[in-house]
Amino acid sequence: MSKTLIKLSNVDLFYPIYSDVSKSFKKIILDKVTGGNIIKSSDYFLVEALKNITLNLYSGDRVGIIGSNGSGKTTLLRLLAGLLEPTSGSIYIDGSVNSFIDIHYGMNLEATGIENIRMRLILLGVKYRDIPEKVDLVSRFSELGKYLFMPVKVYSSGMLMRLSFSIMSSINSDILLIDEWLTVGDEDFRIKADNKMKDIINTSSIIIMATHEKKLINEFCNKVIHLEHGSLIN
Repeated sequence: MSKTLIKLSNVDLFYPIYSDVSKSFKKIILDKVTGGNIIKSSDYFLVEALKNITLNLYSGDRVGIIGSNGSGKTTLLRLLAGLLEPTSGSIYIDGSVNSFIDIHYGMNLEATGIENIRMRLILLGVKYRDIPEKVDLVSRFSELGKYLFMPVKVYSSGMLMRLSFSIMSSINSDILLIDEWLTVGDEDFRIKADNKMKDIINTSSIIIMATHEKKLINEFCNKVIHLEHGSLIN
């Protein structure tokens, strides 16, 4: 197992929302930006999504992030995934990252399932020489059969979830980020997906899981961090 490291030093993440933005759009943004206090000035709102986060994680750490809705759990995961940049402070990550956050992100609804598998694998950094083998692996795991040659826009929500999960779970990484445990498909496929998630957890160097489920924390985690209003609670 590789020596993986995550180091966050005095990380802040603030969102300015300017006063000339429409009220309805402001509400959408504030609903999306969970966690932190809201500061009002004459020109803008400032959402303090994460405040002074300092955190060191090493190989073997299985971390559960707990906190109430709006505490900043998902925001922290998106920061670690590279989907957001800190306003101040520093982030150092030594190791590859796989993120089960927004797993439909980048899906082209007009393209077929097979085309989406290829595109997503390339975006996830899979080498071109490994693409055919990975496509076959994902196709078989998804059990979508002939639907893989149809546009994704005809898929049910369950089929889309199957495809997205099958793609993401095919990627090997040092660091795994999970935003709540995924429930995928019918009972048989859900059991297979749960077993796959457990395999990924066992082979990843660092796991960071945001969840409300104490059972998952007890089963998979050896450390717990508590977030409230964007700050770490000791």
